[in-house]
Amino acid sequence: MSTQPLQQAIEATRGVLAQVQADQMQAATPCESWNVADLINHVVGAQSFFAAGLKGEQPSSEEVDWAAGDFLAAYDNACSQTLEAFSAEGALEKMVQMPFGEMPGAAVMGLAMTDTFQHGWDIAKATGQSTDLNPQLAAGILQQAQQSIPDAFRGADGQAPFGAQQQCADGSCNADQLAAFLGRQV
Repeated sequence: MSTQPLQQAIEATRGVLAQVQADQMQAATPCESWNVADLINHVVGAQSFFAAGLKGEQPSSEEVDWAAGDFLAAYDNACSQTLEAFSAEGALEKMVQMPFGEMPGAAVMGLAMTDTFQHGWDIAKATGQSTDLNPQLAAGILQQAQQSIPDAFRGADGQAPFGAQQQCADGSCNADQLAAFLGRQV
C-alpha cells in the first residue's frame, strides 16, 4: 500500500492553507465549535498526533497556536514527519495503539487522510475558496467513508467524530458530497 492518497490529501489541504489570509482567522467554519485558526491548529497538530501514534509514542499535550505564526511552514514540517512515519518499513501492516483503540497502520493512515482532506475542505469553505478539491481522491475517500463509518460515530458537534449525514445537491462536486456525508452543511 502506498502513502500516495495521504500525500494527495496533504497537498490539497496545503493549497487551501496557502490562500488563508490573516483577517480570516476568526471566520466561522463548518465545524461549529472551531473557527479558521482553530482548524489550522488542528490540521497541523493532527499530523504530529498520527505520526506519534504510528511510532508508538504519546502525542504531545503541548498546545501550540500555529495559526498565529508561519502555519504553512509548521504544516509542511509536520506533514513531512507524518509521511516519513507512514513510509517506514512495515508501518502500514503493524498494529497501532491509538487513544481510541488499536488498529492497523493502514487504517490509521486512512484516518489521517480523511481528517486532513476534510478539514482542508472546511477551511476552503470558511474562507470562500473553491471546495472542489482533488475530485478523484474525494471520490475514493467518500467510498471508503460510506463503507466504514457507522451511525454510532455520528452525533452532536464535539460529542461524536461525525455529524448526521446532510443533503447535498445533485451534481455537487465529490468533495462537497464527502463533506455532506461527514455531516457538513454544504
